[in-house]
Amino acid sequence: MYEYIEGQLVELTPTYAILDCNGIGYFVNISLNTYSEISLNSKIKLFLHQAIREDAHTLYGFKEKSEREVFRHLISVSGVGANTARMMLSSMNSNEIQQAILSNDVTQLKSIKGIGAKTAQRIILDLKDKISKTSANDEIFVVQNNTVKEESFSALIMLGFSKNSVEKVVNKIFLKDKNISVEDLIKKALKQL
Repeated sequence: MYEYIEGQLVELTPTYAILDCNGIGYFVNISLNTYSEISLNSKIKLFLHQAIREDAHTLYGFKEKSEREVFRHLISVSGVGANTARMMLSSMNSNEIQQAILSNDVTQLKSIKGIGAKTAQRIILDLKDKISKTSANDEIFVVQNNTVKEESFSALIMLGFSKNSVEKVVNKIFLKDKNISVEDLIKKALKQL
């Protein structure tokens, strides 16, 4: 699996880019968001997703890693292929898609060409937990004056537990013992999760 490609952008359209990497031209499918962030005849770096099928090896490129992650989440949903996911990322940016999923906004997802009510509901149902874990990991507490509760919450999210279940368990344990240490709070929470 390729992680990224870096080279001279020699051809650019709203749906694909051709990058010259040491004399080899790579055809990379892109979203409209990526298209708007890159310019022709410049050296660029695109994060890649490679799709391998019987009849084709296809590269999808993204200017930001976060856009690629949302793309990968979307194609994991039954009925959402690479082209549909790319269409979604061309209609909305990755943050808007994540917000629509987290807020159960079926109407906003349905506004994208090719996405019906059932597909929008399936996307929300399949990805809500994954997206909330990802966004929780992105918002890890790094403030120096963290409370015991926040540090424990952050550690449990990093271990892969869902934000909602961690919040409930940590709050419950912390209410019983406000003088608990971070280590003890995490140990007790692990037993209940």
